[in-house]
Amino acid sequence: MPKYDLAVIGAGWAGYNAAIKAKELGLKVCLIEKDRIGGTCLNYGCIPTKILIQSAKIFLQALKSKTFGVELENPRVNFGQIQQRKDKIISLLAQGMQSRLKGIDFIKTGAQIISPGRIKIESGEIQAKFILIATGSRPVELAGEIIDSDKIISSNEALSLTDLPESLLIVGGGFIGCEFAGLFSALGSQVTIAERMPLLLPGQDSQISRKIEVIFNKKGIKVSCGADISSFNLNNYSHILACLGRAPNISDLGLDSLGLKLENNKIAVDGYLKTSVDNIYAAGDCASKLMLAHYAAYQGALAVENIISDNSHKADNFIVPACVFTEPQISSVGMSEENAADAGIKIKVHKFDFRASAMAHVIDEAEGFIKIISNLETQEVVGACMIGPGACELIAVPTMAISARLNIKQLREMIFAHPTLSESLRETINN
Repeated sequence: MPKYDLAVIGAGWAGYNAAIKAKELGLKVCLIEKDRIGGTCLNYGCIPTKILIQSAKIFLQALKSKTFGVELENPRVNFGQIQQRKDKIISLLAQGMQSRLKGIDFIKTGAQIISPGRIKIESGEIQAKFILIATGSRPVELAGEIIDSDKIISSNEALSLTDLPESLLIVGGGFIGCEFAGLFSALGSQVTIAERMPLLLPGQDSQISRKIEVIFNKKGIKVSCGADISSFNLNNYSHILACLGRAPNISDLGLDSLGLKLENNKIAVDGYLKTSVDNIYAAGDCASKLMLAHYAAYQGALAVENIISDNSHKADNFIVPACVFTEPQISSVGMSEENAADAGIKIKVHKFDFRASAMAHVIDEAEGFIKIISNLETQEVVGACMIGPGACELIAVPTMAISARLNIKQLREMIFAHPTLSESLRETINN
């Protein structure tokens, strides 16, 4: 029976980074994955969606090429070729990830935890001093309907369609639903979003939520907020895409027999990512309140450090940027105006409109704005959100500022290159 210092179940962003970290720290480690290396992010989420979104962006730029004095005749979408490019890139990235596993036993199989030190796999059993559960999440299905991979589909199936939907009803206006709405609308589908909450992107800054709805309407995307799906005739759409969030992948691990504690259908962990069972840790979507790949990677590596150092590294970094790759992009980090009001913190909101950015006009993407939030008493930067060109890259600067506890004066003293989109951050805090 093979014996390991650490067995990691799940090769997504949490598990993969945990295994790499364990190898670096000298542990004998195995990485168990029943599907594909890279998990949801590489195969069904972050990466494939962004590849398709980039193709859509190129098509939109081709359509407005005359704006730049470039005349192109009849640009069209070859959806099959777009999908081939996506598959090729994913395969290339997977090969790169696989190459980094030298010194780690990669076991392609399902897994069931028999006890805190034993795991059942298809070929028998393995033993491990510690176990890290990093099994990720899956799409939530549409209530009363079964995902049939034909008409009613999840985000997984949406990424492998061979033909563009003629008419698409997206149920759920969170970040996944909004990204798919922008993508398929740009490529030529008639798109409708049904969101049960009053605004798109629940939890996002309300001004940004209203702004993206206005932009979607201009693009021909029909947005229905405060909507009940039962009021829609599903026969009016060629496809129905359920974007209702994600649920942890924990049903087949044998957790009931272990007596492992759950909270809100997720694995309960303490501040050090340790579960209620000795020697078992959990990280990523199966245990975290934040279902973000970059946060899963952070947790995976941190869990291994705690295994090595007997729980000396608390998982308390919640300065985590969130990005939505719509057109224009949306991003946020730290405290929002609503958060500050709830906490009774006095703040100052600094705002800048991209219409005042030279570079935004150069690239003909001048719609949107930046908001940076500072503590009125300490002047420290405590939050930021933005909608506009390059928002998902620009958010790195406020993230660093909040992490380093920089104040507005210190951020204002930074010199940004001109002409760039990033100099808009300095202009924001000058307002």
